[in-house]
Amino acid sequence: KEEMEGLHSCLIRLGTFTSVSRNLLPRLMQQFKKRYPEAQFELEQGEYSSIGQWVREGRVDFGFVNAQFATGLRVEPLCDDTMVAVLPAGHPLAGRKSVSLKELAAEPFILLDEGEHSVPLEAFSAAGLRPRIEYRVFDDYSILAMVRQGLGVSLLYRLVLTGYDDRVAVRPLTDALTRTIGLALRSWETLPYGARQFAEFTKKNAALVLAGVPT
Repeated sequence: KEEMEGLHSCLIRLGTFTSVSRNLLPRLMQQFKKRYPEAQFELEQGEYSSIGQWVREGRVDFGFVNAQFATGLRVEPLCDDTMVAVLPAGHPLAGRKSVSLKELAAEPFILLDEGEHSVPLEAFSAAGLRPRIEYRVFDDYSILAMVRQGLGVSLLYRLVLTGYDDRVAVRPLTDALTRTIGLALRSWETLPYGARQFAEFTKKNAALVLAGVPT
């Protein structure tokens, strides 16, 4: 009972990245606050490596990460997200049903900066390819604006493109690249009560929320 009362005025600190902040968290927080109207949230925006470090340091209660790269933390998988090729409208490759890494490597490339680990760069390297990187950009939505202006092509996650894929051509890759979005924490036992409740709520409802996100 004391813990339940404490939840009404708790602060829940989260580490997150843009596509989760925009597509997943608003709905989850809205639903959670229906149960606990006085729960407060503090969101720290970053990339996988920094978010993992914030969790280790206790700067945030838990964080959303690429589950492949969250070493030394407990990770609860939430969903998978696939990378797609994002091209300027009218680009020659937009006429294809799918696009290969080799074809993308030959174009001016706008790289999404994912921090210490880069899914696209590791995929290019494994294929023996060196992309023509002309821009490195941290923000997914800045990349979309740049692609719209014809500055280059990119690889972005499907979740990023929800509601933002107008005036660009989106094509699947011939070889799928995926990330597993996970919830990273030090341990369930050390989580403050309010954060633990929201983490459990997220585990239970994330897939349902994302199923309602248009693709």
